[in-house]
Amino acid sequence: MNTLYFVSKVHIYKYINNKKRAKENHHPLLDVGGNIANKDEEKAEVLNAFFASVFSSQTGYSQGSQPLVQEDREGERNKPPVIQEDVVNDLLCHLDTYKSMGLDGIHPRVLRELAEELAKPLSIIYQQSWLTGEVPDDWRIRARVTPIYKQGQKEDPRNYRPVSLTSVPGKITDRFTLSVLTRHVKDNQGIRPSHHGFMKGRSCLTNLISFYDQVMHLADEGKAVDVIYLDFSKAFDTVPYSVPLEKLAAHGLEGCTLRWVKNWLNGRAQRVMVNGVKSSWWLVTSGVP
Repeated sequence: MNTLYFVSKVHIYKYINNKKRAKENHHPLLDVGGNIANKDEEKAEVLNAFFASVFSSQTGYSQGSQPLVQEDREGERNKPPVIQEDVVNDLLCHLDTYKSMGLDGIHPRVLRELAEELAKPLSIIYQQSWLTGEVPDDWRIRARVTPIYKQGQKEDPRNYRPVSLTSVPGKITDRFTLSVLTRHVKDNQGIRPSHHGFMKGRSCLTNLISFYDQVMHLADEGKAVDVIYLDFSKAFDTVPYSVPLEKLAAHGLEGCTLRWVKNWLNGRAQRVMVNGVKSSWWLVTSGVP
């Protein structure tokens, strides 16, 4: 009884908090010229310009690199995955209904409640998208960015973190893409056993345990240990799209899969929303997908 009461109480509080969210009053911002932006549309433009200022303009392949799509003499080695209807249904049934919807206006609750009806048509769409390399615009191009204040002076745009809201059906394709790419890179030994970041079953904790074990082993042998910590500023935002594409091609990824990833990256755009007011669109030319 206590457990049921606790669960019901948690859901009630989530519902109330969702309904009582008040309009956010963003602090006035300073643009690059030192001018104060007070109106919501001005704030949205200032934030969008700053978020886009860290993008890298390098979008093409470097000289001497291989073409994006290669022809294999024995046929295409990277065959597209077979997207099963039951897998799509399972992903739809486990959607978080408290997450926000993308610009396509399709809420996660709608997809979850209609999972059985939508699983088959979505699995067909996903499969055809992968086969043809065509990616619907709502899945890749348009992203609504919400600025989240971190710390420091509120008038400084550098103290805000962008959080992108994209299409929920498009996010489901990310799960298939991640599965295919991870399996391919592992099979081709593209990921070393010492890698812990963004790996299933591994985390910062497993990394620290492994590091601590190596340090203690060296200390027991009487050896000195020097540690250098590096933190790259805006590392995830400044990676040109050509870099991951070149890495994937170097590890043997080609055909439908590489073409689909390339088309998914090209033509992406974002805009910032402040209190319901939208900025203009800005082309996204870099970043880790």
